[in-house]
Amino acid sequence: MAAFARHAEAVGFESIVVVEHAVMISGHEQVYPYSATGKVPLADDCDIPDPLELLAYLAGVTTTLGLATGVLILPEHHPVVLAKRLATLDRLSGGRLRLCVGVGWMREELEACGVEFSSRGRRTDESIDVLRSLWADAGEAGVSHHGEFFDFEHAHSHPKPAQAGGIPIHIGGHSDAAARRAGRRGDGFQPLGLVGDELKAKVAVMRQAAEDAGRDPDRLELSLGGSVAATTPASVEAAQAAGAGRLVVSPTPTGDLNQTLDELSAFADRMQLQPR
Repeated sequence: MAAFARHAEAVGFESIVVVEHAVMISGHEQVYPYSATGKVPLADDCDIPDPLELLAYLAGVTTTLGLATGVLILPEHHPVVLAKRLATLDRLSGGRLRLCVGVGWMREELEACGVEFSSRGRRTDESIDVLRSLWADAGEAGVSHHGEFFDFEHAHSHPKPAQAGGIPIHIGGHSDAAARRAGRRGDGFQPLGLVGDELKAKVAVMRQAAEDAGRDPDRLELSLGGSVAATTPASVEAAQAAGAGRLVVSPTPTGDLNQTLDELSAFADRMQLQPR
């Protein structure tokens, strides 16, 4: 991971994005929405490191590379504890953290973490509010919150994030609910697996939700997905035309580090990336 991250930084990638699954469930009944088979294309014993521990390590072996989750399954975390972990990572990395969160699709995983599947959306919304309130400067009185899932008074959480205004929170997902959440509460939207008219429809939902909440939809970032092998200047132009400011591209899963690094280098040459 250190060699991979250093190389990505050296050839000009903006950031590294890491995923989360607290546990994988053999024979899960929930349909994985991003595969034609409905199953996760990973073995149950595939290494999936904790994303924040991994990003903390990578922060120490890089200098300019952005550090992002994509996605962190927010309802699996207590936001009071998470606020401190994220702020600490942002401070130690010099303000390089970007958070992309989702509600989770695997019922069995959420239930193993003690989370009711049907409440995960409401819990996510409230968790975002708690994170933002704990990152803000609340003065001597501290922060008080009385919600459906979390309740506290006069709380002080320090250190604060390095980034003014707190750590950016993007919303991952492909549903109308995810698009509305991005518009109402997010700093950006990362729709997964959407293209064409379906993507336009979800972006429109996000923008309308932002306007309804009194927010400027033009300030919300849009991150789209792709692969290192298939991305071309033309596909980048198409993503930009759709409103995207970022492409999250996945390397080919060869299992060979040197081959992967060569693929990143070829991509950087093809796309004329410049080290930051």
